[in-house]
Amino acid sequence: MIRLAVGIFAFGIGMANLATAHAQSMTLTSPDISEGATIASEQVFKGFGCTGSNISPALTWSGAPAATKSFAVTIYDPDAPTGSGWWHWVVYNIPAGTTSLPKDAGNASKGLMPQGAIQSRTDFDSSGYGGPCPPPGDKPHRYQITVFAVDVDKLPNARGDAVSAALVGFDLNFHTLAKATLTGFYGR
Repeated sequence: MIRLAVGIFAFGIGMANLATAHAQSMTLTSPDISEGATIASEQVFKGFGCTGSNISPALTWSGAPAATKSFAVTIYDPDAPTGSGWWHWVVYNIPAGTTSLPKDAGNASKGLMPQGAIQSRTDFDSSGYGGPCPPPGDKPHRYQITVFAVDVDKLPNARGDAVSAALVGFDLNFHTLAKATLTGFYGR
């Protein structure tokens, strides 16, 4: 347990250093969410008192290092009142030839994910996409959408759709070559 906690701490530090080292190499864009803009109700969660459509945004990335063997995508809210943030989407083992995810790929029943990609458990305690849904009255929360270029085809410890975001993060700490982040905001 202590080893995992140290790995998660290192994940944050290691990812900050990677962002600086590779800031110019990768880009991430979305026709549905603009950097620094308010997230539309189409992407907002449906439940927990929120009335959005819970449709994951379309994403496109470029500039991954040549050694990339797979990708991972996460959406994280660092402002959630939990002491540890909130994971809204965790996808890993996305094949290296993939450079985009279509709108609503986070809906597992639609089959829009590339073959081999795994949507892991979110903090809503389910796999697949769970949109923004901050508590009423909070200032708008930041929703950090990140794509990771990974140096292995499959993460070694994260297996299946029931693994936690922390375990995926642990693997990403040791296998990320570069990353790009897009941040949107939402409050209610």
